[in-house]
Amino acid sequence: MTSSLIVLSLAFGLITGLAGWLFYRAAHRSARVLGWLLAFLVLQGAAALAGFFLKTDAFPPRTALLLGPPLLGIGLLFATARGRRFLAGLRPDQLTLLHVVRVPVELTLLGLYLLGSVPRLMTFEGRNWDILAGLSAPLVYYFAFRRPRWGRTALRAWNVLGLATLLNIIVNAVLAIPGPLQQWGFEQPNVAVLQFPFVWLPGVVVPLVLLAHLTVLWQLRAGAVAVSATAAAGAGPAAATTTRPAIAALL
Repeated sequence: MTSSLIVLSLAFGLITGLAGWLFYRAAHRSARVLGWLLAFLVLQGAAALAGFFLKTDAFPPRTALLLGPPLLGIGLLFATARGRRFLAGLRPDQLTLLHVVRVPVELTLLGLYLLGSVPRLMTFEGRNWDILAGLSAPLVYYFAFRRPRWGRTALRAWNVLGLATLLNIIVNAVLAIPGPLQQWGFEQPNVAVLQFPFVWLPGVVVPLVLLAHLTVLWQLRAGAVAVSATAAAGAGPAAATTTRPAIAALL
């Protein structure tokens, strides 16, 4: 392993940790949420270290076990009453701030492209505009929650656009992985996500970003409840038990 790849690997481990920590904060530092996150990290990391995902000619593709379980979990959250109660309690301000991880993720992808581990189309030099969502996330967090200037329409529009850029890179990345579904990137396929620790990108980071977008959009539409940004930032532990309409901070 080259020194550059070692640096990228260490950096991406920190990026994954940051994404998990921000979601943990959005879930009011729930021990159960932390346990699920750690379980996913360990299982996916162990499988990657064992070379499980490197067998790209298997059918169905083994990469389905990266995105499949998290996507199933997200579906269950929205489909069940217990899951919707959990989503209603997530902090929309922290879910918005979580998107800052998309900036270092894009820089990591650029580094992996230069090392020959992902195709150019997966970087912001190609078809990937996801970095724009990451760069704008602090502004949205500030103007929607800390010093409210933007209303529900602006927050909804930003989440829809961010969701579109995320789905764009997901499709491009999946179809660049070696295997029966590959459609492009043949000269330099997407092999990084099959290896440790970059396997956490499709397995953990992308699902958390996806869930963050979908949850805030659902909260805006359904009028779900969550701790407001102001209460969570300025109050003590008791604030975690105080709920109000998720859109309250936006009015």
